[in-house]
Amino acid sequence: MKGINAIANILKLEGVEYLFCFPANVLIDAAATVGIRPILARTERTALSIADGYTRVSNGNRIGVCAVQQGPGIENVFPGVAQAFADAVPILLLPGGEARHRLGVSPHFEAVMNYQKVTKWVAQINLADRIPEMMRRAFTLLRCGKNGPVVLETPTDVASEEVDDANFSYTPVKGRKTVGNAPDVKEAVKAVLAAENPLIHVGQGVMYACATNELIEFAELVQAPVMTTMAGKSAFPENHPLSIGMGGHTGTDMVGHFLQKADLVFGIGCSFSKSIFSTPIPNGKVMVQVTVDEYDINKEYPIDHAIIGDAKLVLEQLIDEVKRQAGPEGRRGNEEVAKEVKSLKDAWLSRWMPKLTSDEVPINPYRVIWDLMHTVDRTQTVVTHDSGNPRDQMCPFYEAIIPRGYIGWGKSTQLGYSLGLAMGAKLAEPEKLVVNVMGDAAFGMSGMDFETAVRSKIPILTIILNNSALGGYEKHMPVATERYGTKYLSGDYAKVAEGLGGVSFKVEKPEDIIPTIKKGKESVNSGQPTLIEVITREDTDFSRAW
Repeated sequence: MKGINAIANILKLEGVEYLFCFPANVLIDAAATVGIRPILARTERTALSIADGYTRVSNGNRIGVCAVQQGPGIENVFPGVAQAFADAVPILLLPGGEARHRLGVSPHFEAVMNYQKVTKWVAQINLADRIPEMMRRAFTLLRCGKNGPVVLETPTDVASEEVDDANFSYTPVKGRKTVGNAPDVKEAVKAVLAAENPLIHVGQGVMYACATNELIEFAELVQAPVMTTMAGKSAFPENHPLSIGMGGHTGTDMVGHFLQKADLVFGIGCSFSKSIFSTPIPNGKVMVQVTVDEYDINKEYPIDHAIIGDAKLVLEQLIDEVKRQAGPEGRRGNEEVAKEVKSLKDAWLSRWMPKLTSDEVPINPYRVIWDLMHTVDRTQTVVTHDSGNPRDQMCPFYEAIIPRGYIGWGKSTQLGYSLGLAMGAKLAEPEKLVVNVMGDAAFGMSGMDFETAVRSKIPILTIILNNSALGGYEKHMPVATERYGTKYLSGDYAKVAEGLGGVSFKVEKPEDIIPTIKKGKESVNSGQPTLIEVITREDTDFSRAW
């Protein structure tokens, strides 16, 4: 068989269902031949973001695979890979490459040289008979340790090179997980039980480990408030009495209050990275960290107690150790923390309720978020935001109650990324309603790929908050905005969606939001990708956790 057919066969053996792609790459036809369905996007970046959403909602149990051509393909997909790397998402990118005798000839773009800083591993298959070896290595890195994208480039002549069928052998790769060191677990539990005001800080590692149930039990045993990062949002049910919501670029009052009050911060499945998209942790806290990656430890904050291991396995150890040290019920029965959380949450929501239920025209974007949350069945819905104001407005107020019921993303903040995420999520969870909320600027970056959803029969619900502007950007370009109106945008996006073959609605009055979302759900349930354009006002008042 040819080298490219060997790659396709390995993908099939690894359980790959879809190949997210943009031509030309000979892998597309080779994959189709073995029964892997190609999903052709309109841009390389969207193809990658579909793979991203597919992987995230699957918690890495199914790996999104993307194929692009050499040259412009591997050049254009760079932003998507950078986003996946920033958010630690395991994706396999299989670009074509120049023939081996053309390597190093300017101006050919070479993946190995250019992708080293945004991948977990990048390599080139230099001989066809090495394909099983290198694909095995790729899937091992995708399924073990800290998550991240892997890029494996196939030169055109390697793709057409013959592989001896008699010598072809491949066994699918299993993931490997580790428990924590028992003395480390014991010391961490001793520290949390000695703390007067512990706080649990949760990252997306809990979801990749499918450890929400264990996290709930641990939190209840130690009676500590639980916050999540943006990427970790939905790892802990936000309607739980101990949930204080999310902390990121924006966040809840409860996160700010309990971070200040805490004498110990217990991080689980998080990297404790400092950025504008994470809530800073005040100095002087005892810090505990559970992570699969030793590079996370003492990266930004001094860590007093560290446990290296899978979040689920370590949480099981932590639960057993709490019961040994504090008794079978731990601190259950003490409702003081839950009462404090409720009091703070009620006060916070009360202060924001005028915006969340506003009758303003143009419509306040907070009203759209509030009505969306109260119209969908959150146990059967996956929602994600886009970059900018939709992210900053949604993250604190959309209450996620099931794992992956909300996809929080954006350490690299690629504008327009949510459209592909939603398509990938829908392919991973076809029985669920999948909604992406984006601004008009974000739709301008990726909107033509709404046609990908139509053509590929991926029924998602896209809600555009159209305020005809780059929200808040006048602070970055005050003179240009005053003199030339640079921040302002225009467009009728409902007409665009209709022209691309989808169902579309436009909402201009707040009382029409809920009825239109219900119509959108009906059309999505009938198999039609649907877009709702909501004419909104700018609102740059955000809930900050600090």
